[in-house]
Amino acid sequence: MPAQQTAYLVLASQRSGSTLLVESLRATGVAGEPQEFFQYLPSTSMSPQPREWFADAADESILRLLDPLDEGKPDLAPAEIWRDYIRTVGRTPNGIWGGKLMWNQTPLLLDRAASLPERSGDGLLSAIRDVIGSDPVLIHVFRPDVVSQAVSFWRAVQTRVWRGRPDPVRDARAEYHAGAIAHVVNMLRAQEEGWRNWFAEENVQPMEVPYPVLWRNLTQVVADVLEALGQDRRLAPAPVLERQADQRSDEWVDRYRADAEKEGLPT
Repeated sequence: MPAQQTAYLVLASQRSGSTLLVESLRATGVAGEPQEFFQYLPSTSMSPQPREWFADAADESILRLLDPLDEGKPDLAPAEIWRDYIRTVGRTPNGIWGGKLMWNQTPLLLDRAASLPERSGDGLLSAIRDVIGSDPVLIHVFRPDVVSQAVSFWRAVQTRVWRGRPDPVRDARAEYHAGAIAHVVNMLRAQEEGWRNWFAEENVQPMEVPYPVLWRNLTQVVADVLEALGQDRRLAPAPVLERQADQRSDEWVDRYRADAEKEGLPT
């Protein structure tokens, strides 16, 4: 009989619904302390800042809508300290570890894991195993409607409100920008293609969770993950976060679809 899995990793791209899932898993008290451990850039010790997402856009009309860069401080911790921190902080007392990983973060994970003294291999699966300490349950959360996902990202990157209800003051300054949304559509499509190609190349078969299923049946999805971890599925709570999308989001989606049809923008 195979050993019971004691870790899970949510594989996603930004604004796919992964936070809805991991926060409900966290609320069970038995499913780790899932965080986005692999988002922090060694050069600043910070997650990517708004302007860094558009570094290759070279469009001042986009950049002027985004906060200026903060300098940050380099992360000088040795790879072993980085790994041990992740293993410790992501785990609940029952031994279950949780986390999430975006495709754009995989180069950082591979680079940091390459400095570990003992490696089980050179690829991404080995890096995940060597950092977490075991082979995790893999859960792929994705959003088929990439335009809505991109609008959500563009709104959040302007306001820097990534969860919960929009902040009225910061949201009031957010502006629609077709070029910025097009940039994000391409970025998100590339991330999803990266995951799909990796799954095929490595014969990885994660638990697949499309966003419409997630937000309509979140408690059921959490229960399925708990069961895969050998935990009581009855511990799955009611959703602990609300969707951020509102009428303004819907208006921007409709507006972008119209602009895309007229101007040949990606959808």
